[in-house]
Amino acid sequence: MTEEKQSSPTKKPAKRKKKMSKTEQRRSARKFSVQAVYSWQMAGQPVHEIEAMFRTDNDMSQTDTNLFSEILRGVVSKSTELDEAFSPFLDRALDDLDPIERAVLRIGSFELIHRIEVPYRVVINESVELAKIFGATDSHKYVNGILDKLAQRVRMVEIRARFEAGKK
Repeated sequence: MTEEKQSSPTKKPAKRKKKMSKTEQRRSARKFSVQAVYSWQMAGQPVHEIEAMFRTDNDMSQTDTNLFSEILRGVVSKSTELDEAFSPFLDRALDDLDPIERAVLRIGSFELIHRIEVPYRVVINESVELAKIFGATDSHKYVNGILDKLAQRVRMVEIRARFEAGKK
């Protein structure tokens, strides 16, 4: 004689937020950075106020907040240097750039110049994605072209090493 087990209705456990990978946490930091840099560009508030506002108004529990702070503060403190780095590659005046494009270019330039531990291709790809999310229809193509030219100048050793490795 076989006994059939009656399945009792089981209650599904409450869904927990899946922990984001380090890559996703960095991507989130860059997304918040674009918005914060844009806000700084438009309102001109002190950077510490903008950072505090973003940390208060947004759920940043799944964000690399150290990276967010580093990018935001770095872009604001070095904006003149960053603008001078990518301006030679523009086809228009810096002031004529869309504010989102300017924010993305500043962030990408900051990472290319000051975060050399991040591969240049990652910086460009992340910047292109930010332009796709926040920018106008084809702004990602423009951002890609400008940052690619800047990378040729500031990451030549890395690019050459990558090229040489591919030839072998």
